[in-house]
Amino acid sequence: MKNFKKILYTGGVVASLFMLSSCESDITSLNEDPKHPSSVPSGNLLATSMYQGFYYTYTGSVNFNNYRFFIQQWTETTYTQETNYNLITRNQPRNHFRRMYVYTLAPLEQAKKDLPTEINADPEVVDNKLATLEIASVFTWENIVDTYGNVPYKEALQAETIKSPKYDDAKTIYLDLISRLDAAVSKIHPAKAGYPEDLVYKGDMTKWIKLANSIKLRLAINLADVDPATSKTVAESAISGGVIASAADSYSLKFDGNTFTNPLFDDLVAAGRNDFVPSNVIVNPMNAKSDPRRAAYFENKPPVTTYTGGTYGTGNSYANNSHVNPTFLAGNAPANLLSYTEVLFLKAEAAQRGYNVGGTAAGLYADAVTASMAENGITGMAVTDYLSANPYNAANWKQSIGYEGWVAMWNNPFAAWNFTRRLDNPVLTAPPSSYIGGIPYRMPYSDQEYVTNNANVSAAASAIGGDKATTKLFWDVN
Repeated sequence: MKNFKKILYTGGVVASLFMLSSCESDITSLNEDPKHPSSVPSGNLLATSMYQGFYYTYTGSVNFNNYRFFIQQWTETTYTQETNYNLITRNQPRNHFRRMYVYTLAPLEQAKKDLPTEINADPEVVDNKLATLEIASVFTWENIVDTYGNVPYKEALQAETIKSPKYDDAKTIYLDLISRLDAAVSKIHPAKAGYPEDLVYKGDMTKWIKLANSIKLRLAINLADVDPATSKTVAESAISGGVIASAADSYSLKFDGNTFTNPLFDDLVAAGRNDFVPSNVIVNPMNAKSDPRRAAYFENKPPVTTYTGGTYGTGNSYANNSHVNPTFLAGNAPANLLSYTEVLFLKAEAAQRGYNVGGTAAGLYADAVTASMAENGITGMAVTDYLSANPYNAANWKQSIGYEGWVAMWNNPFAAWNFTRRLDNPVLTAPPSSYIGGIPYRMPYSDQEYVTNNANVSAAASAIGGDKATTKLFWDVN
């Protein structure tokens, strides 16, 4: 049994976080607040949740979500089970389920309960804090739904009264999340501050409004093929309300490199592991296009002189392939979970689908590629030349947006997974020894759900068409 303890410094306040046992039962523990001191301020609970959510969405660890393998941008050297989608041996579905519910959502729910009992002189600041907690919650819920499908929602996190929560329909959850975002934004007083403990925006509520609308846009675009009317209405509402409009608005957490470190640093540098290299699935097409982002994404060390990716799904030599650029592996490197670049690609897709977004698909596509280049220090003629060689193709727009969105989301694998699932581009093929007989479109449910909440998880599995990694989400209909 291992215990987890983290001391997090936020705004000069020191909060002792949760002591969590790794041998907890699953859904009943997911349905409970994690153990924590009752005196922890709501702001520290927000910071705790943000840190956990960023860390475990962004991680490259084989023990958690494996998004970097789902999109085939990383491959393995010594071990190959994870790149062949073995999601059983290391219990990744159980581990991610727990991290999102217990470590990320539960602190936010507790903070919502505690905030009204705290001394707050300004009711408008209280409104802003509640809106912050709500938007952060919705961001986490979207990750959970887009990872698993139908999940416990309305009855979740109510262990005092409900020990075995029912699973809710994923589309119903989506529509409720959109309503929650609208309600949260309506309560914000942008001239006033929010939480000083806010690790990303430092209480700047204008940026929380942009984040809320950008989450809403992402939900809307995911709905496009299954409910185009709702998708159009919601996307246009989000854009008119104001989405992320610059890199400075992005939902990006810069780890401090001391008290809390970037998970890629923990996974690879601190652990001294050489387990991963960029895969040929991304390196080869970037080579074919002479993509100037290669130097930002990858590093070559002798004897490697050209950008070389390991063969996806097989054992590879660490020495004889390019490596992940060490700028991504620094202890204080940021994790960007909803970027300006992603929003521009979403707007380009919305424009192509005929939505009123204030621009053309071709123009927004060019803006998105340009923003991705700028994120990686590339400007000027290199960008112009790349766009000239790789123009927007309206006749095959899913390929244009899907491929470029996937490349641009190199360091945001969850977002990249949404692009590949929704647009079926780039076309990913199953590795030679796939444990699931294909590629993953979702994460199976936690194995412990079948022990502690069997009737409800079994009903959910039946409702979605089978609890398999190859089962598509409700919005992934093409």
